[in-house]
Amino acid sequence: VQLQASGGGLVQAGDSLRLSCTAPGRTFSRYHVGWFRQSPGKERDFVAAIRWNGGNTFYADSVKGRFTISRDNAKKTVYLQMNGLKTEDTAIYYCAADQGLISSTFRDWQQYDYWGQGTQVTVSS
Repeated sequence: VQLQASGGGLVQAGDSLRLSCTAPGRTFSRYHVGWFRQSPGKERDFVAAIRWNGGNTFYADSVKGRFTISRDNAKKTVYLQMNGLKTEDTAIYYCAADQGLISSTFRDWQQYDYWGQGTQVTVSS
C-alpha cells in the first residue's frame, strides 16, 4: 500500500487545516489508518486513527475535540480535519495503514506496516 499525505501548510494559531491521506490501491478500504506526528528531536506521537470501515475512531488527548478523523473509502482517502490549531501542533504529520490492528494497538506507531511521506504543518503564534 502506497500512501500519500497532503494538505499541510503554514497557518496561524486558531486556524484550520485538513490533511488527506490517499492510496490508489484497490485494497485501501480494508486498512485501518492512523495519523502520527513528529517534531525535530521528539518521538513520533499518535494523533488519531480510524478503523477500516470508519466504525471506530481514536484520538490523542491533546487533540480530542479539535481534530476529526474520517474516511471516504470510495475516494480511497482518509482525512484529518484540524481546527483550533495551536503552536504545539507544529510537526510533520504522517499517515500510516495496517490491517492487523486491534483496539489496544491503534495508538502504537510500531504496529503500522505502511507509511506515507509526511506533510509539514507549521502553526505560528
